[in-house]
Amino acid sequence: MNVASAPPSATPDTAAPTLRLSRPDDWHLHLRDGAALASVVAHTARQFGRAIVMPNLKPPVTTAAAAVAYRQRIMAALAQSVAPGQSGADFQPLMTLYLTDRLPPDEIRRAKDAGVVACKLYPAGATTNSDAGVTDLRHIDATLEAMAREGLLLLVHGEVTDSEIDLFDREAVFIERHLIPLRQRHPGLKIVFEHITTKEAAQYVTEAGPLTAATITAHHLLYNRNAIFLGGIRPHYYCLPVLKREEHRRALVAAATSGSPQFFLGTDSAPHPAHLKEHASGCAGCYTALNALELYTEAFEDAGALHQLEGFASHHGADFYGLPRNSGHVTLQRTAQTVPDSLPFGAQAEVKPLRAGETLRWSQLN
Repeated sequence: MNVASAPPSATPDTAAPTLRLSRPDDWHLHLRDGAALASVVAHTARQFGRAIVMPNLKPPVTTAAAAVAYRQRIMAALAQSVAPGQSGADFQPLMTLYLTDRLPPDEIRRAKDAGVVACKLYPAGATTNSDAGVTDLRHIDATLEAMAREGLLLLVHGEVTDSEIDLFDREAVFIERHLIPLRQRHPGLKIVFEHITTKEAAQYVTEAGPLTAATITAHHLLYNRNAIFLGGIRPHYYCLPVLKREEHRRALVAAATSGSPQFFLGTDSAPHPAHLKEHASGCAGCYTALNALELYTEAFEDAGALHQLEGFASHHGADFYGLPRNSGHVTLQRTAQTVPDSLPFGAQAEVKPLRAGETLRWSQLN
């Protein structure tokens, strides 16, 4: 990563510091489907070379054939949104399967042959469209063994769903009850603990060895749970796993900026129609894809760690997945921009990006 500042005689715009990063990847992304997909895919493609696409559609993506078909729909939507030669035209979605209690081990070989790179574990009922998720991890041991053989990664939404466990404790309890035993039963399986939110998760990943990694979102680096209630209920800051206390946010920042290859960028950008976010039973998810890099850059700048941003955003994830690093670059400038109040989402709805109507300190130039 290059950090540069123009000479004093330059104009104000060109005098702003710039960052040049190897093109990053998003290792956790929700793109939805149909008209909603067409509304958002270009936002990610402009910034990222690749993205791990979540499989929690309705119905979920549970077969190699369904993953291939979904990839074709993403590429068709991209072609409609980004002209050949424009930034983002070469974006590549990386496909995943949705684990269920009944996903057969034989499907893992077909998934590998089809280019699928990972399978996603949603504990049943943990988040959006997770009703078909796994009810008992021992039900999928044979499938996990097949994944280890074929080199597919396990992506974990790490929360228990027991109603008696406090919402803010569900990640820490998941580690003790489920993740530690899972790792003991499958020591050769590569695991990504996704969108971690607690100091317990950061510590677990740090100590778990080279086959365990974690993604961290921009919103969990920038905000604690007070953001949900600042001046009233702010539904566009509500996500799952939910924002936690300040001590946890600081632990995540320390992990992300540490330079450890076990932590890397995953936005968990999750678009929902604004009217369903601003609802009596609002949807969980923050839409950050529009300005993801600018948000991460703010978080790293606030921590005095811009020199660690390129590894976190552009290198660690590709290395962990065993994929080549991207050859292109993106450039950001420390020039303020205002986030739009809303954006079109599908045929008739709108989506409100995180920090809608507010100012970001950085802007992507290419």
